[in-house]
Amino acid sequence: MNTATGSTVGRLLLRGMLAGLLAGLFAFAVAYVAGEPSVDASIAVEEAAAAKEAHADHGATSGHAAEHAADEEEEIVSRDVQSTAGLATGVLVYGVALGGIASLAFCFVLGRVGRFTPKATAALVAAAAFTTVYLVPFLKYPATPPAVGNPDTIGKRTTLFFLMIALSVLLGIAAVVAGRRLAPRLGNWNATLVAGAGFAAAVVIACAVLPGNEDAVQEGFPAAVLWDFRLATLGIQLALWAAFAVVFGLFAQRLLTPREAAAPAAPAASAV
Repeated sequence: MNTATGSTVGRLLLRGMLAGLLAGLFAFAVAYVAGEPSVDASIAVEEAAAAKEAHADHGATSGHAAEHAADEEEEIVSRDVQSTAGLATGVLVYGVALGGIASLAFCFVLGRVGRFTPKATAALVAAAAFTTVYLVPFLKYPATPPAVGNPDTIGKRTTLFFLMIALSVLLGIAAVVAGRRLAPRLGNWNATLVAGAGFAAAVVIACAVLPGNEDAVQEGFPAAVLWDFRLATLGIQLALWAAFAVVFGLFAQRLLTPREAAAPAAPAASAV
């Protein structure tokens, strides 16, 4: 399989963004059905805890003042809008952006990591992106529902999460390069195993060195709600990248496969 030429990169980029948009629609459906219930449950836990704390601190005589303060802090965007239009906008923009980046990665690796078809290459790129961009960082810094952790440390937690993403991507690239260099001596299969083991070992070391999020979850938060939320976020990402692999693989296969090779040969004209 030849590498993508400059004339096809732009078309693959557009198809990657379109595939990311379609994958984002699928991920939005999964997020709305599987993710929003755990978010609502988390908000309910937070509101109950806040009401209990306010009642304990101020007593029954200050109840009217607390209600008045709550009215003054009315939401700028309602929860219904957040869970529908807001969620859809965020997921779709995320899908388009990652689809474009993944399509460029596809152009780079096509024909360089083995004689794979465009469909298989798209699946490999999607699997690698899911693993390095989300799964590995998730193992170190798993997602938490909104308003669960200490708001004073959100900057630190965000920085650590993106640092883990950067390390994971760099380690993944290093593993691919190492696998290619070892392949002539060890063979493709053995080189892949060695590179994969090295990637896993490096990830373990990175997870051990980087600090944890001790205050990411408040004490006493329901474990079932936390588990459901984390499982849902993992499922949303898996749905996004699986859909992208299928859709973009079809787009790339149709674009890169020569028409004359795909079409059946015309029968020879019979002699009269």
